[in-house]
Amino acid sequence: MKQQLKSSAGSLARAKWSFVTRRVNRQDIAVMDQDFGRTKPGDLILARVISLGQHRRVQLICGRPSVLFVGDLVVMACGARYAPDQFEGIAEIDPKASDLLAGGGCIGKMRARNSRVKTCTKLQPIGRLLTADQSSMNLADYALETSEVPSTIPVIGVFGTAMNSGKTHATARLTHGLVAAGYRVATLKGTGTGAYGDFNLYEDAGADFVADFTDAGMGTTYLQPLEKIRDGIETLLQASERQGCDIAVMEIADGLFQLETAALLQDAWMRNRMSSLVFACGDPVAAYGGAMHLGQLGLKPAALTGMISCSPMATAETETITGIPVLTADELADPAEASSLAAGLIKANKAA
Repeated sequence: MKQQLKSSAGSLARAKWSFVTRRVNRQDIAVMDQDFGRTKPGDLILARVISLGQHRRVQLICGRPSVLFVGDLVVMACGARYAPDQFEGIAEIDPKASDLLAGGGCIGKMRARNSRVKTCTKLQPIGRLLTADQSSMNLADYALETSEVPSTIPVIGVFGTAMNSGKTHATARLTHGLVAAGYRVATLKGTGTGAYGDFNLYEDAGADFVADFTDAGMGTTYLQPLEKIRDGIETLLQASERQGCDIAVMEIADGLFQLETAALLQDAWMRNRMSSLVFACGDPVAAYGGAMHLGQLGLKPAALTGMISCSPMATAETETITGIPVLTADELADPAEASSLAAGLIKANKAA
């Protein structure tokens, strides 16, 4: 056991607390240690910025970005990340220099980088935050409560071919349309890496309740066991019901073949739990391939959307080859169109 360090109230007060730590009760902090080999995903780490790279800002719990300076203190959660446009990283802390994997507050070890982005901002770990009983402070300790009674709220899942296929925009626009149609809507992020961009957009769209996997105790879902991710999704759905929501719109990160997304789609519980599915894609070939793959899993999208909907020609090709309607962002936000996607689901849920 490495020598324990007394936590510095001054250092923690000056530190920039990242977005993923927003549920943490700072009064629980008693001490720190430097036993980084025992760090688990979700553990809180106090670190100092030692060099700037791709991420030159950190997302704060208040919902705004803060410019990073060399020497800044930050509090982040150890985690893995999967982002083909940026980095892949694992949940390990290098005591000499760790990597800022995501601006929302993910610290770990980079193992792959997209050649179009800079290398990671480097962080010097100072200590693991511990409670009075020497337990590491972990995001899971501050998760939303769960119940043994399963949720029944109807769920529209939003999937896509990859990052930047239009999932988040579609989720927000559909949320806006459902709210305008008179529904109480929970808008959720089931998987991904904690960040305020999607969270804020969901709130801007008028959702009655917004939550993501961080609220279920995970700063990132990459390389987490399927059971834990599934339990996290159920936690979010139960919370949605407690808020009195009629329907949940839930975005699942990355593409169909990403590790956790693929596992969820193959999982019987997840397939049965979704009442409907919207699929975001970029071109007719992607739409056809994605629809075929989903069909092999017993799933058929109620609608296609995303970048493909920007082109009338691509839309026509896609509808011809797949037989599935392509909806633009404006159509998803239209109360009549959004209501047609939801009305049958809510009626069937109430009957059940």
